Amino acid sequence: MRSRALRHYERRQAARVESGTRLLLDSTRHFIPARDWLGGTGSDARANAEKRAEDLVRLNRGLLENMQVSAEVGRQRGEPGLRVHTGTRVGAIPLRSPVTGRSDFGLVVAPRFEWSGVGDLLATTGFRVLPELLPIDELPQSERHVPPWVLASVVLHRLEQLLASTARRFVTVEEDRLAPRGAVDWQRYALTKVTSARMLEVPCRFPDLRDDEELRSAIHWTVRRQRDALLAAPAAGRVVNELVRLAERLIARLAGSPPKPPTLRARQAWRNHPFGGRVFAEGIDAIDWTLDERGLAGLSDLAGLAWRLDMEVFFEAWVESIAAWVGRRVGATVRSARAEQTRVALDWSPRFAGSQGSVVPDVVMQRDDIAVVLDAKYKQHAQEIQRLGWFETSGRTREQHRADLLQALAYSTLFDAPRVVTLLVYPCAVDEWRRLAENGRTLALARVRTGPRNVEVGLLAVPLGGGVEQAAEPLSRVLSSSAA
Repeated sequence: MRSRALRHYERRQAARVESGTRLLLDSTRHFIPARDWLGGTGSDARANAEKRAEDLVRLNRGLLENMQVSAEVGRQRGEPGLRVHTGTRVGAIPLRSPVTGRSDFGLVVAPRFEWSGVGDLLATTGFRVLPELLPIDELPQSERHVPPWVLASVVLHRLEQLLASTARRFVTVEEDRLAPRGAVDWQRYALTKVTSARMLEVPCRFPDLRDDEELRSAIHWTVRRQRDALLAAPAAGRVVNELVRLAERLIARLAGSPPKPPTLRARQAWRNHPFGGRVFAEGIDAIDWTLDERGLAGLSDLAGLAWRLDMEVFFEAWVESIAAWVGRRVGATVRSARAEQTRVALDWSPRFAGSQGSVVPDVVMQRDDIAVVLDAKYKQHAQEIQRLGWFETSGRTREQHRADLLQALAYSTLFDAPRVVTLLVYPCAVDEWRRLAENGRTLALARVRTGPRNVEVGLLAVPLGGGVEQAAEPLSRVLSSSAA
């Protein structure tokens, strides 16, 4: 069944032609007619549109590759266009126009799953993975496909880090003092102080270690603006509630500083701060975005910020959260590749003739009687195999699945335990997962005959949405059956 985002994409096709921004879903293939998107002029409009498509790909090859998007020019029923294959990264990027050379076009890649489910998982994983803002041109006009909480999650967490790093810092203070300190404004002293018999009021400018009250007030104002935007947005489930609670905690910490937007002079001073680092600079960016009322591309009708989110990394964080939830209940230790805890070196002989230096399983769960390896795969293989059956599945998918299966079997050799289970973990929509659960098909295990050791390999489906409790139930069965 087509997603809501794709249906909306089709309904608003004409608007995108005017704005130059296209919406696609991740991990999908598309054919975009060149004349519909880029236009065409002259006596042979098709040939001109085809040339524009070739130039668009050439001018934006680096940006497209960075978003894991492949594009090539071809024809479909004689109509020239772009054959586009999106990868597992979602986000929005500007594209240079083949006509003007400016960033007049844009590409928005949305998750193939509902945004509400992605938001639930973002909150459940503790916001371990956040969208990355890209230091490139903004996009032209784009449509409202990205919910407000996506940017709010970035802004609020940056402000939380900024507040933690600015407890006390050197700030530039301008005040009248009894004695000179730092740089003295002698001209002002002579013209305004001496002439009015206020010789003991010396206007000074100096660095001092103290709370930056103007910065705290700006953070307070920004947090309130983000909270109000979240409360005004349509309900988006747990992620909005979690972000509102985070905003309320920050507001409570800033209670002594009245909310006030920063002055232009203060913003310039923060930009040139000699003691600022990455956290400070990113926090100031977050304040500026809110002050300038800029949003993520795909969110507003105005120009938007370029951004991306790696859904493979996001899905791995979700699988790690499921494993952690199960591990606490069955007494298993949990290690993750994200924390660099699962890397196993390969000892080549001779060393110079080797290739890959190590293997890194995504998540490993261990107990005295069992080792479970979870290999997260943000792919559609499981859905295709379930829908069509193994022998009707495309040859390309079967070949990729065989490679995944061989990788899973390789992981099973890394651990010395009475029972070793390696699971390929695939995502699916919440409704589809519930149907699989009703039929007992969320987990499939196969025994590998290896002699005295009990080695199993399997497929595990997890919902991309909903609560961790229901998603964890099949994995809990694997470890509970071993304990029994």
